[in-house]
Amino acid sequence: MSGLGLAGLMVPFGRVIAAEELVSTLDVAIKKAIADTALQAARDAGASYCDVRVGRYLQQFVVTREDKVQNVVNTESTGVGVRVIANGAWGFAATEDLSTEGVAKAARQAAAIAKANSRLQTTPVQLAPVKGVGEVSWRSPIARNSMEVPIKDKVDLLLGVNAAAMKAGADFVNSTLFLVNEQKYFASTDGSYIDQDVHRIWAPFTVTAVDKASGKFRTRDGLSAPMGMGYEYLDGKAEHKYVSPNGVVNYGKSYDMVEDAVAAAKQAREKLTAPSVKPGKYDLVLDPTNLYLTIHENVGHPLELDRVLGYEANYAGTSFATLDKRENKFQYGSGIVNLFADKVQEGSLGAVGFDDEGVKTKRWDLVKDGVLVNYQAIRDQAHIIGETESHGCCYADSWASVQFQRMANVSLAPGKTKLSVADMIKDVEKGIYIIGDGSFSIDQQRYNAQFGGQLFYEIENGKITRMLEDVAYQIRTPEFWNACSAICDESDYRLGGSFFDGKGQPGQISAVSHGAATTRFDGVNIINTARNLG
Repeated sequence: MSGLGLAGLMVPFGRVIAAEELVSTLDVAIKKAIADTALQAARDAGASYCDVRVGRYLQQFVVTREDKVQNVVNTESTGVGVRVIANGAWGFAATEDLSTEGVAKAARQAAAIAKANSRLQTTPVQLAPVKGVGEVSWRSPIARNSMEVPIKDKVDLLLGVNAAAMKAGADFVNSTLFLVNEQKYFASTDGSYIDQDVHRIWAPFTVTAVDKASGKFRTRDGLSAPMGMGYEYLDGKAEHKYVSPNGVVNYGKSYDMVEDAVAAAKQAREKLTAPSVKPGKYDLVLDPTNLYLTIHENVGHPLELDRVLGYEANYAGTSFATLDKRENKFQYGSGIVNLFADKVQEGSLGAVGFDDEGVKTKRWDLVKDGVLVNYQAIRDQAHIIGETESHGCCYADSWASVQFQRMANVSLAPGKTKLSVADMIKDVEKGIYIIGDGSFSIDQQRYNAQFGGQLFYEIENGKITRMLEDVAYQIRTPEFWNACSAICDESDYRLGGSFFDGKGQPGQISAVSHGAATTRFDGVNIINTARNLG
């Protein structure tokens, strides 16, 4: 996870409800009436622009450890957020009161805040134009609504996962289901009334193996990806499995949680006796389960325009990728590196039909043939980079939060030439193959970083030989991407992602995917993370 700790996320968001309430919805006609009330009240209060978000946010967490259920939490939060421009400045207010007067009061309050802000603002808000789309709707293309699946089935799945891991050699195991449904209705004075139903799922676990003689222990996390899908993601279909040259199984559009837990238990125990890595320069072969996090931290975040402009300086820093670098055609990576942003890829966490400003979503290039060509920008930022429309990457994590620029799905395009992982490894003389994400650290400009992983395998003379331990790779962002020498083709392309990415003040979370195929980087510095406490 990136941005926020798991412990903090276990605090319920909204009111606790019965599981049966997770499948109910608010009638579209009611949402439109609420929106119209707010729009009219904002106009009457002097707003030149207004958008309204009527949101119903549903979450279910199921948490287990070994043979016990630790928690089942169902939460719901419903309300209205009203954002306006008055006298050239932004104002925002929100309310849980869905009555006509309650909604109108929030709109008037937003207008009053905007007018107060305008007295201190030197430059009026400049919005990129958006054409109203009328009444439209969008739904995540799910096959099975996770909220409709009985809790017993979910508990049985997780306890079965735990039992399988324990039987395969784990001493401890935690497993969890995170399920989210965002029912969002957007309306604006541009003439849009957009109803969206968004679903996400994540099934993480951690197994631990202990050497009881020495007290040494090792862990292995699950290799699932959080996805913008329904419960069908847990079907574990054979055609969605990816087997590495040394037999490690990874997953694509569906996930076999039990199979992965059994493998994790065996691999955690194997890690107890794996030799520690010798520091030095190695060629890295990074599986998408590892590379997604590197993309997130040293491409996704540094190419957020608000971070580039310094607006996020107090929350994880700014960015080395300043505006002059785009003007000067900065070589972000080697010629085969093509990094793109999108909000449309099916199954991804960030996929929606329209963003939280009513902008139709799309795909666009960030790095083209290794050269920095663009950033991620929303309506009031587009003019800063000379563009006439938003990229459609505005998001708020709640009706009570003001929407702002968030990371789109940012991905590395697969190679254009047919290339398998086995073929990529054939000419690696001294390398390390890394699967799964681990701990990381990165500086305040997203320039210097180091990343760990879950599984590390030595490559010698074109062959994967043995498991290694205590591995982390040190990088400088442009040097790393310029060291990219090969990318597997689209048959190996898979999504990873962050379910709880943090940003903003007050802080908000969002979910975002990152796609990649297995990729090679030459001559990367490897450090040994072991600590000799003797």
